Amino acid sequence: MTIELSIFRFDYKSDYLPYYKKYFLKIKEQKSLLDLFKEIDIDEPFGFEKNEDFSLVVNGLYTKVSITIEELVKDFGKDLTIEPLSIRRANKDLIIDESDFQEKLELLNDYTNEDDKKEYLSNKLYFYASNTMNFQYKYIGDPILLLAHKLIEKNPENKTSILKILENQEFGVEYHTNLTNRIYKFDESIEAKIIQVKKELQISKELSKQNFCIDEKSKVRFNSCDFNLEIKHDFSDFNLAYFYGNKKDDEIVNLLNKLNAKQIKISSENLDLNLESFHINPEFTLKITSSVMLEAFDSGADLLIVDNEYDFKLFDSNRKSLAQICGRDVLIPVLHKNELGNLAFAEHDKVKLELKKHSIDPEII
Repeated sequence: MTIELSIFRFDYKSDYLPYYKKYFLKIKEQKSLLDLFKEIDIDEPFGFEKNEDFSLVVNGLYTKVSITIEELVKDFGKDLTIEPLSIRRANKDLIIDESDFQEKLELLNDYTNEDDKKEYLSNKLYFYASNTMNFQYKYIGDPILLLAHKLIEKNPENKTSILKILENQEFGVEYHTNLTNRIYKFDESIEAKIIQVKKELQISKELSKQNFCIDEKSKVRFNSCDFNLEIKHDFSDFNLAYFYGNKKDDEIVNLLNKLNAKQIKISSENLDLNLESFHINPEFTLKITSSVMLEAFDSGADLLIVDNEYDFKLFDSNRKSLAQICGRDVLIPVLHKNELGNLAFAEHDKVKLELKKHSIDPEII
């Protein structure tokens, strides 16, 4: 078996732009990605740390170099793109400048001992894996939230002081985005701890009590849809992109697989939009939203499909704000899953009038 590695290469001292170097390696006795790196390094040295805790990105997912060959082939395939934790902070190939991460530890310096600091540093992966960093690099980072959670549990008498420090940060916990789809074999207890800190700071607000229509109020109603009906319109002439955020909806996945439409996979399909904090910092959520819309449009999708009313309102009702943020008109029509279903099942009476209420009419009927 042969594995193809495309490894990110960049030396800030000599290179103007990064590039990717391809390596074709036959698998014999190597057990992990680290073993492959060591083999390459013999003939062509490159920048990485020769220990199992060294973190990097494989095909868009954050993991460690200790990942086994078996896991790589099973979950990623044989064609692998290897990148540093942060391309923006790349120093020498896969080694990055971590000063931004280390500096954040100073926020809780008065409450930490050496063991606490070591644990914080061991959580580096969570700092750079956060998609928040792609939109607001001044974010305090998830590891400091995990540290705060631990310190409060250890010394409850410091709870008020620690929460006050977090509350006073300009780019604090309200900028947290879910890590679940960002990290390979993610430990969900990590996300649960961060959510607990958010609850303590009373950051989150129920989605049903929020207004996601900034530019114009949405008048679209989503009539019910029986997804067990027979397909009568297969959308064979359409390219469809599905944005699902944190979790896929089985009904829409099954429907899309039955249609003959071309499914456009976008890398942003599973981004967390931080909806629970929209009432605090809507512009941040709209930045993420605009990136999804643009990728779907630039990838050739005719329609962007969403599976809940909150995402629909966010994508369809804020065209002016999205255009201002990204500097382009965002013209791709958006369909709720019930609308797509009723169209596919020829239940046109359920959607005909509602489609005209979209900010951009799909003009399907």
